[in-house]
Amino acid sequence: MLSDRDEYWMAKALALAQQAAGIGEVPVGAVLVLNDEVVGQGSNRPISSNDPTAHAEIIALRNAAQILVNYRMPETTLYVTIEPCTMCVGALIHARVKHLVFGALEPKSGAVCSCLHLLDGTTFNHTITYRQGVLAEACGQLISDFFQQRRVQKKGISQSN
Repeated sequence: MLSDRDEYWMAKALALAQQAAGIGEVPVGAVLVLNDEVVGQGSNRPISSNDPTAHAEIIALRNAAQILVNYRMPETTLYVTIEPCTMCVGALIHARVKHLVFGALEPKSGAVCSCLHLLDGTTFNHTITYRQGVLAEACGQLISDFFQQRRVQKKGISQSN
């Protein structure tokens, strides 16, 4: 069941995703919440930071680890605008995040529902509950618009050569 709080926090993640788009990064935003307070947040930064691990989820976890002074984050919920990849799911498991809420599916590399179902198995020593589809249309549209704009820009560059 969708809650107003899930939509509220996802809107915060969407704002972070829009900031990423504004600097040319793939627009993904993440907010980590504990007791209805933000303890970590991030937006995609792999290009601007020259760091392939600088996904929004990882940055939010790093931010929270500094704030909480702990690498474990039990009882937290991560809100992220797009389905996490394998790397990010692994980090969530290691951080002991309790809940994951995401917006749009990621059909090419999603590791929760789309390509892999990493959180559905019993392989890991920690279980994360998840909810998909919160503000999915807005989250998906932001990504679609970003890549559409990139294709137009790329086409314009190749036509001018």
